[in-house]
Amino acid sequence: MKRLRIGIVGGTGYTGVELLRLLACHPHAELTAITSRKEAGLAVAELFPSLRGQVDLAFSTPETAPLDRCDVVFFATPHGVAMSQARTLLHAGVRLIDLAADFRLQDPAEFSRWYGMEHACPELLPQAVYGLVELHREAIAQARIVANPGCYPTTVQLGFAPLLRTAGLVDASQLVANCVSGVSGAGRKAEVDVLFSEAADNFKAYGVRGHRHGPEINEQLRRIAGVAADSRAVDCVFVPHLAPMIRGMHATLYARLTPQGQAVDLQQLYATFYAGEPFVDVLPAGSAPQTRTVRGANVLRLAVHKPRPDLAMILVVQDNLTKGASGQAVQNMNVMFGLTETAGLEGLAVLP
Repeated sequence: MKRLRIGIVGGTGYTGVELLRLLACHPHAELTAITSRKEAGLAVAELFPSLRGQVDLAFSTPETAPLDRCDVVFFATPHGVAMSQARTLLHAGVRLIDLAADFRLQDPAEFSRWYGMEHACPELLPQAVYGLVELHREAIAQARIVANPGCYPTTVQLGFAPLLRTAGLVDASQLVANCVSGVSGAGRKAEVDVLFSEAADNFKAYGVRGHRHGPEINEQLRRIAGVAADSRAVDCVFVPHLAPMIRGMHATLYARLTPQGQAVDLQQLYATFYAGEPFVDVLPAGSAPQTRTVRGANVLRLAVHKPRPDLAMILVVQDNLTKGASGQAVQNMNVMFGLTETAGLEGLAVLP
């Protein structure tokens, strides 16, 4: 088949350079346009020397970039950018993958509440497909707009999904997710909290009163369980933490098992649920996954524990920039265009 013409809007952040790293070696991708207002005219390899010899494009402004001639455009931008350009690109026949939150929440009022802006194209929200391939593969294959999941929501959903897909296994109204991210999750920007001398040798919770990934997590967990989007029958307490590492994410998830759930072999439940999934690795019983085992790879690893008869504990790790963002976006692209799902994503984790 012909190579896909790829556009990237906002190619100067961490998710942008991760997209470039993956797509530069993708067998069916042709990088066509990379935009940045601030760096317009600068060679990509000058800003990111790791891409020397692999990417020969220069950054261009969104107005001059041939985005309307691309097959697919990735938005690796702050929230609000994709929705401002979506109508024009869709009219030109371009398919969109947004790594921000513009199309993750189906309720525009909820979006406004958490992101502090009005939604620019609420009529397009019903067309957007939530891009968690393991749960929505068929819908993604037909989508024109894919909302790439947040990094934390990916770990939480894939960790809880086997327990929620079968009704009655857990008390889904009291789910708990304690999640930890590396500093790159805050983006490539200058802020006091992510300065080396602030983040190193430190560990802290943040967003304790409420984090914008919370409504995304609950909306999608309720969808997995098959209940209404506002039902408190499924409710997850989510607390994010910042760890002194560059990239990586660890989630510890807790669910209270019902008598029905206590009788289930949880290890077998998870192994069966994710059998054949190329990017979800269910570890042997008793394992404890480590973030460094997924660094740079589009793999999520999880382990299931039952510390007492009525409690399920799931440990989940992923690279927040790969399976948690750009790798997942490329996985979505592969499914959207009927490519082999693993194309361009076969790289192994980097150790040490």
